[in-house]
Amino acid sequence: MTINNIAYIDLQAQWTTEKKDLLKIIDNVMSSGQFVGGKYVDQFEKKIAKFCNVKYAVSLNSGTDALTVALHCAGVKKGDEVITAPNSFISSASVIAHLGAKPVFADVLEDQNIDPEEIEKVITKKTKAIIPVHLTGRICEMKKINKIAKRKNIVVIEDAAQAIGSKYYNKMSGSIGHIGCFSTHPLKNLNASGDGGFITTNNALYAKRIKKLCNLGIINRNIVEEFGYVSRLDNLQAAILLYRLSKMKDVIRKRRNNVDFYMKNLDKNHVFYPKEKKYQFNTYHTFVIQVRERDKLRNYLKKKGIGTAIHYPIPIHLQPAAKKLKYNKNSFPVTEKQSKEILTLPVHQFLSLKQIKFITDTINEYFKQ
Repeated sequence: MTINNIAYIDLQAQWTTEKKDLLKIIDNVMSSGQFVGGKYVDQFEKKIAKFCNVKYAVSLNSGTDALTVALHCAGVKKGDEVITAPNSFISSASVIAHLGAKPVFADVLEDQNIDPEEIEKVITKKTKAIIPVHLTGRICEMKKINKIAKRKNIVVIEDAAQAIGSKYYNKMSGSIGHIGCFSTHPLKNLNASGDGGFITTNNALYAKRIKKLCNLGIINRNIVEEFGYVSRLDNLQAAILLYRLSKMKDVIRKRRNNVDFYMKNLDKNHVFYPKEKKYQFNTYHTFVIQVRERDKLRNYLKKKGIGTAIHYPIPIHLQPAAKKLKYNKNSFPVTEKQSKEILTLPVHQFLSLKQIKFITDTINEYFKQ
């Protein structure tokens, strides 16, 4: 990856730096003959629980399944309502619909995270759960959300898919609500070489049931206590995640350093980015700026060899799949305005300072024209 060819994400660079170690890990797993379950799954669950500062962690095969199982565990069923943000990845809403419940959206703040005041406005007698999405690696205003949920007796399920290692008033993501849901998709800061995920909680009853639900509801080889799912993290992915978990602090440090350079040097007259508050520690799964003429800027960067992304150009409530929910344009003005202005810049840990400077200078040059 050269200064004139900067990828938005660089998984090839990760493989190059880890190849020697990972080939040994892969050989160990394949030689063991343990593929579904195994010692690496057990070790990963213990270490990730410690990392997230929770009592229990259960691994499974995706962040989407983590949300599904968490909602199931919370008792969400047909006819219930679950509140979440309309500017997330589609999983946050689709899991609600799959259980026969209704996704109910609340608009967001300028930092792209769900607005607690908007949550309170849409709570009804049917509201069973709230899914705050810690978008970009920034934790939502959980104090306010938890206060509302406690008063209304509503379960809070953190969608922390993008926020592994993030903190809020020194509390780790996944430890603040009743249940935390994480993804270890290849593009995440803690990434498997394929799909994967895990659930965190401090509730022993939740943990026990989640473990059972992820394995078809089986309590032993002959007895199925309830109908569950086949949603298990395989031993190979667990071994890879264990290895990469040992590198997490360095990954987060490098990403935060990259963002620090952006924030100090981007043209603040034309580029908006939500600053980190004193009680936040953001891990920057993505670094998202908000600019006018977003598409023109993106094309300009592309011509200069700089890869970017948009997370996400079409809000969930405006997707064809959401027509039955009967939302329309202008239902969520902040979300819709942001969807036209958000642009995700490269922030991964393999970027050099020279590359970060080139990206910053190129953006600033665009606005000087």
